[in-house]
Amino acid sequence: MLSCCSRRTLLRTLFFGAPGAAADKALVVVFLRGGADGLNMVVPHFEKAYYQMRPTLSIAKKDCIDLDGRFGFHPSFEPLAALFKEKRLAVVHAAGSDDDTRSHFEAQDQMERAGRFQDGTSGGWLARHLRSRGGPAPSALSAVAISTSVPESLRGGQAAAIADLSELSLGGRSRNADALRGALQALYAGSEDPVEVAGRETLEVIERLRALRIDKAGDFPETEFGRGLRQVAALIRADVGLEIATVDLDGWDTHFTQGTTSGPLAGNVKELADGLAAFAKVLGNRLDRAVVVVQTEFGRRVYENGSFGTDHGRGGVMLLMGAGIAGGKVITEWPGLEGNALEGPGDLPVTIDYREVLAEVVSKVLGNDSIDRVFPGLKPRYRGVVAG
Repeated sequence: MLSCCSRRTLLRTLFFGAPGAAADKALVVVFLRGGADGLNMVVPHFEKAYYQMRPTLSIAKKDCIDLDGRFGFHPSFEPLAALFKEKRLAVVHAAGSDDDTRSHFEAQDQMERAGRFQDGTSGGWLARHLRSRGGPAPSALSAVAISTSVPESLRGGQAAAIADLSELSLGGRSRNADALRGALQALYAGSEDPVEVAGRETLEVIERLRALRIDKAGDFPETEFGRGLRQVAALIRADVGLEIATVDLDGWDTHFTQGTTSGPLAGNVKELADGLAAFAKVLGNRLDRAVVVVQTEFGRRVYENGSFGTDHGRGGVMLLMGAGIAGGKVITEWPGLEGNALEGPGDLPVTIDYREVLAEVVSKVLGNDSIDRVFPGLKPRYRGVVAG
């Protein structure tokens, strides 16, 4: 489905934006909405306090997929274990923003604007990246949200919200569509007028996408998230100029009966892991042309609650995969879980500003040196998430 507003934006960018030249790298941002429990996703199995504060919800050390002798993946992350071992996947722990409201709306809004708490930063950080990156103007498919609406991170930029790639067709393979296609090709033939050149190349983009739409390669989850990642992979493989894609995975607000190796959290982790593993497999060597960042608005409280769940917390987990990533390690300034180490009512503190992680990717992988324009006021301390 394509919204009316997105349809107008798409038509404008198709015919007046730059042609769909292949982008050097594509950034894929996966947002885990609801506040994912990083402590049970990437378990600090060396911490006695973790087991003491989660007597029924902790993940036993024997069930973890050990990463570095201190931290281990939730067992449902098994599809990603090989990518971590191959140093194509990295973890950042105790990461987050300085928004301590623990409000989904406030925390998501700030994270997508990428400012500091209540500093008035407007527009989305991905939109600012596109405007400041240098090079040609964004193309018709430079920035795509696999959604029915454009997320806040892309507000202020040229982006299209597309729930299904079939929305970019001229009507499929019907006789009418073929006639329309032929008429447009004739209309735009033989002229170097910029609008007509853009029209010809737009038709070429649509033809590529029409062919890819039937491509069912990869064991993606048969869910909205899995279908979204499948479509992003198709756009990257089609070389249509994709620079930014956003995909959401909802359902991480686990206040009740969260579960351990089974249950709602385990199901969410499996869906995420299966989707990312399929994405990497389908792209193959082209994964070197894509970098995936997985983030969430905040983590969960260290103490389990009385409903066998966890409440809103602070420090969370980020995952990074693909081009340039210095994988095979858990990057953290671990504060510990003992004594006075916790923040507020019992939360893992944020010791790594998530913007520093994003800034390192934007600068070192995407080649945008205008970090002060993308992340106003940030003086980044790079954390080694990018190789070299």
